[in-house]
Amino acid sequence: MELKINQQTKQFNAESLSVQSLLDLEIPHKQNGIAVAINNTVVPKIQWKEYLVQETDDILIISATQGG
Repeated sequence: MELKINQQTKQFNAESLSVQSLLDLEIPHKQNGIAVAINNTVVPKIQWKEYLVQETDDILIISATQGG
């Protein structure tokens, strides 16, 4: 499966991936304080385990940062 994540094309050896599975592969140690948008629509964290990404999806993973 080929996905576009944060403007980069990446390959995955899976026929289907949930948002949670994708995050476990991409950022396994930093999953607090992030938001995920697929095709410009935010996916609520409560849906990450069930929401399946598709080959044509444009995925944006955003991390919150501290500062002032």
